[in-house]
Amino acid sequence: MRVYLQYLKGDRVIWIITLLMLAFSLVSVYSFVPILVKIEGGTPFKYLFKHFIYVMIAFGTMFWVHKRDPKYFSKIAKFAYYVAIALLIFTFFFGTRVNDAGRWIRIPFVGLTFQSSDYAKLALILTVSRLLVVKKVLLNNWKEGFLPVMIPIFVICGLILKDNFSTAALLFTVCFALLFVGKVPFSKLASVVGSGILILTLVIGIHKLLPDLNLLPRYETWENRIMNLGGGIENRIANSQAINAQLAIYNGGVFGQGVGDGKLKEYLPEAYADFYFSSYVEEFGLFAAFFLVMLYLILLYRIIQIGLKSEKLFETYLCVGIGILILIQASVNMLVCTGVFPVTGQNMPLLAMGGSALIMTCVAIGIVQSIARRQMSEEETISSKPDNEYRTNEN
Repeated sequence: MRVYLQYLKGDRVIWIITLLMLAFSLVSVYSFVPILVKIEGGTPFKYLFKHFIYVMIAFGTMFWVHKRDPKYFSKIAKFAYYVAIALLIFTFFFGTRVNDAGRWIRIPFVGLTFQSSDYAKLALILTVSRLLVVKKVLLNNWKEGFLPVMIPIFVICGLILKDNFSTAALLFTVCFALLFVGKVPFSKLASVVGSGILILTLVIGIHKLLPDLNLLPRYETWENRIMNLGGGIENRIANSQAINAQLAIYNGGVFGQGVGDGKLKEYLPEAYADFYFSSYVEEFGLFAAFFLVMLYLILLYRIIQIGLKSEKLFETYLCVGIGILILIQASVNMLVCTGVFPVTGQNMPLLAMGGSALIMTCVAIGIVQSIARRQMSEEETISSKPDNEYRTNEN
């Protein structure tokens, strides 16, 4: 392991956790795709090979990004933001529809799909982190400081909202946390929450009054999922996939049914993604579930630690945003599977069958490792200086 880790600079704990999760995802995806085989045909090996390609792309991208100088991330933030808007608008009009939601862009010739919101999440975190630094002394001023920070958040979340409410809400929550860390006045944060609720209520009202406009094509789906979260026999029948998810967790017990021996995963749509945690607990058990939670918490701790260690505010905000984003996505997947949250489309970072979500998560971790790599390089430079030279520089 040490032989290979010498080529991977940065935080070794993050590298080990990331590589373990990527490797384990190959095992779990192969085991969790029977429902996909039933619906779309093919063999488990077909989907394993496809996921393996995504894992290789994700790791290669992460390795390339972690070799870059962190100073470039701030410089490309504005460009990344405009690309995100372009992709979301393109998806809005020409996106490929899957499960009645037009969230994907189909890549020509290769037959793969890319979810534009996965890219937009990272682009927005980059943008907000940069603006919090640029507008640092103006955040108390509505026109010059606060609104320029808020506009990108409303634009990106608004474009995502139409077909993916959960992702828009999740991303807004991450940005809100960044604004809090960036010491935006509490009164303005409260106004953001109030404005967001008011705008959402207004849009829902227009959608109900003028249904022909079809402003929120998935509104009825969102409403049904929230209503089905309650009790009652009718709700339980309508929300059978959530019930099956909870039964899968119960069926897992303490030690699990064993790899490939889970039964209820065959009745869970998206058992390899949106209901990943249920399938995982069914086959690997309660102890493994606690271990998985600990891995995500350690990952968050190490990412935040790297951010706090940085002398540049942009890098601190960026690490905080990335760490919170990964943890919230994992938490939502777990809370949906345990019946605490209504059914929504958030998969398990680094473990669920990838695509664009896997690649962009690895890009985000590559950015964190780039910052950690530079910090290690600076520490090695300082420690290699003779004591006399170091003292002279200090004076």
